Amino acid sequence: MRKRSKYRPKGVRLNTLSYVVESMTPVGQCGGALVDMQVKNHSALTELTQGRATKDDISVLIAAVNMTEALCRRVFGQEYNDIIRDGLTALRAVGGRGLASGRYILKAAEMQAMNEVMQLHDAQLEVITIKDMELAIADVYEEVRNKRATPIKETT
Repeated sequence: MRKRSKYRPKGVRLNTLSYVVESMTPVGQCGGALVDMQVKNHSALTELTQGRATKDDISVLIAAVNMTEALCRRVFGQEYNDIIRDGLTALRAVGGRGLASGRYILKAAEMQAMNEVMQLHDAQLEVITIKDMELAIADVYEEVRNKRATPIKETT
């Protein structure tokens, strides 16, 4: 059997100028993208606080908190590491209980931590640019790919 080549061609940007201009645009000025993201995040948080959350809602919250952590590492809110840590701990705890029981129910301290981390996420989204968001998402993917992310379900 013949070895496969490691060469993979890079993607080609058809309009580099619009890419650069879009990268410098704040997320809040992107034609409702900020509102759509906030509605999705807050509806998932509402479902979780009311005890009707599904696995998809938990996935949305995990993505939001992971992005918050990545943005915090990149410059936006380094003084809020304790809020992010508490939010991640609460999300792991409710996720672990939900996987075991099938229902995602928050405790009072976990609800407080999730509300604080979502407020921080909203504040970060109002300040960052599209490029910052792309870099944060790339950081999250890198963490998961290199197995540095802590999974909710611990493998034995």
